[in-house]
Amino acid sequence: MLAAEATKHGLAAGDAAKPERPDWTIDQGWQNYTPAEHAVWKTLFERQTKLLPGRACDAFVEGMKNLPIGAERIPDFEELSEVLMQRTGWQVVAVPGLVPDEVFFEHLANRRFPSGNFIRKPHELDYLEEPDVFHDVFGHVPMLMNPSIADYIQAYGQGGLRAKELGVLDKLARVYWYTVEFGLIQQSDGLRIYGAGIASSRTESVFSLEDASPNRIGFDLERVMRTNYRIDDFQESYFVIDSLAQLLELAKIDFAPIYDRIAGQPEHQPGDVLPSDRVLVRGTGQYHDAKRKQAKPA
Repeated sequence: MLAAEATKHGLAAGDAAKPERPDWTIDQGWQNYTPAEHAVWKTLFERQTKLLPGRACDAFVEGMKNLPIGAERIPDFEELSEVLMQRTGWQVVAVPGLVPDEVFFEHLANRRFPSGNFIRKPHELDYLEEPDVFHDVFGHVPMLMNPSIADYIQAYGQGGLRAKELGVLDKLARVYWYTVEFGLIQQSDGLRIYGAGIASSRTESVFSLEDASPNRIGFDLERVMRTNYRIDDFQESYFVIDSLAQLLELAKIDFAPIYDRIAGQPEHQPGDVLPSDRVLVRGTGQYHDAKRKQAKPA
């Protein structure tokens, strides 16, 4: 689980961290990874690849199979980019961690996926403050091999630049959060994971699909834009798309009228279930209810 996934772009990136290049890219420095760092990758890779069969969506499995990603070493971004470029025109570029919003969106709009080049420490296997190379590469890159996701994330980058100008970035960020990071998809053989935040998390891979606590709700764009999310724990609700083509349709929509329509309307909390929702699974809420009771002063 990543504490700073919500601030993947922008909020935690200050001038003090600014690198020399204006686009914030740095050299991956693959040759500088230590045996201990490759060992952390191996631990993370092996446990996730054991968990994901029957849980990850077909597109994720297919993407992983066709990329130069394995257990023994942290992937080389140049090797990944060579395969991605041939398949969907994307490449992976190294950044020092969190980057400003406009930098993040500019990269996505030009089919460059910014990835942290560092890897978490052995004591951070299940929790770290910002996205590392395992989250960014293992979680995100396999889906970039799919043309629908590749086009959708490029459109998100273009839309992000516009949303920032309009002052509605918080609304668009929720769409990214509930799709690219924490999205589920309904396949013919059941619910499956496509969001990187779930796919790269040992505990949320199981919780999102199998725990009775969270809601699983059919994806609706305006509903999602008005819904807050959790950055400190498992999601209380997951939004489910029917196909990756549904995301591609979102990429073609002019969001400006939607921003106008939802302006000033009430916001929804992460665990809310609305009468208008298409509810696939109504969760018990037990997990977060118990957490809230523990947090209350005696």
